[in-house]
Amino acid sequence: MREAMALHVSGSKNALPSRSSAGNPFSRFAPLIMMKGGAMRRAGAEIDETPPLSGTLGRIGPLEVRLARGPREIWRAQRLRYRVFYQEMSAKPDVVSRMFRRDADRFDKACDHLLVIDHAARGRFGGIKPKVVGTYRLMRQSAAERLGGFYTQGEFDLGPMLAQHPGQRFLELGRSCVLKPYRTKRTVELLWSGIWAYLQHHRIDAMFGCASFDGTDPEALALPLSFLHHHARSADDWAATAHPEHFVGMDRLPPETIDAKLALKQLPPLIKGYLRIGARFGTGAVIDRQFGTTDVLVVLPVSAIDKRYTDYYGGEGPRHAA
Repeated sequence: MREAMALHVSGSKNALPSRSSAGNPFSRFAPLIMMKGGAMRRAGAEIDETPPLSGTLGRIGPLEVRLARGPREIWRAQRLRYRVFYQEMSAKPDVVSRMFRRDADRFDKACDHLLVIDHAARGRFGGIKPKVVGTYRLMRQSAAERLGGFYTQGEFDLGPMLAQHPGQRFLELGRSCVLKPYRTKRTVELLWSGIWAYLQHHRIDAMFGCASFDGTDPEALALPLSFLHHHARSADDWAATAHPEHFVGMDRLPPETIDAKLALKQLPPLIKGYLRIGARFGTGAVIDRQFGTTDVLVVLPVSAIDKRYTDYYGGEGPRHAA
């Protein structure tokens, strides 16, 4: 849920796709604050011995969604991420990223990488050459424990929320992006179809990630941020807050002054999609100056997903459309 999860279906730190977010479904994640393995075990993490998910997870025409099969396909996903985040958008690459033209970090090896592949794409010389046109990074709780914590924990304190749900399985979604010509409803549906299959296979209980607004001035975003704070904030055992050193208040306007219709118009399509499927949002936003965005935390228990979407993706949905 963080790849531009403020994107224009371009790219985002960490995000969740939705059927209704075809205009902009993604968002990136931030640096890590370590949560030691013992702390995560006390919070309910468990060893995940589920076998890998293989095979095609969905297909629409020449587009297929499945997990990456080996380092070479992960490399292709990283090249796509670089192209979208750093060349198309305004993110600032470090020396290593610029040198290799890849968006990569230490989390990649511990994650599964969901890919959308166009099997009808043409190479430079006109022949058929399948191409990775969309990607999403999926990090299960068992992988996060091995690395000392989730990537999102660089921005938000997830410890209390994890501790409230011992034994439940959490999934972090991030580093999502789609190549510009493929930013369509069917690509988003394929990504979501793949994620739904992944949720079922690994028996995931809840997802989270960061959704992004373009821009780093919270005052310019006062209305939509205040709307999320007053009308869609996660509470009780699903509450999570931005770290104090990054915390930017979202309650910038009193609730009685909020024009809900106008606020909804100002939300990025991805965040609107999250609201429709049942997501709630953490307390406090975080400014990400590297990517030029204002990030909010999205929290989505699987049990809270609107039944329309579970029926659609749990059935045939877009999995084998012509």
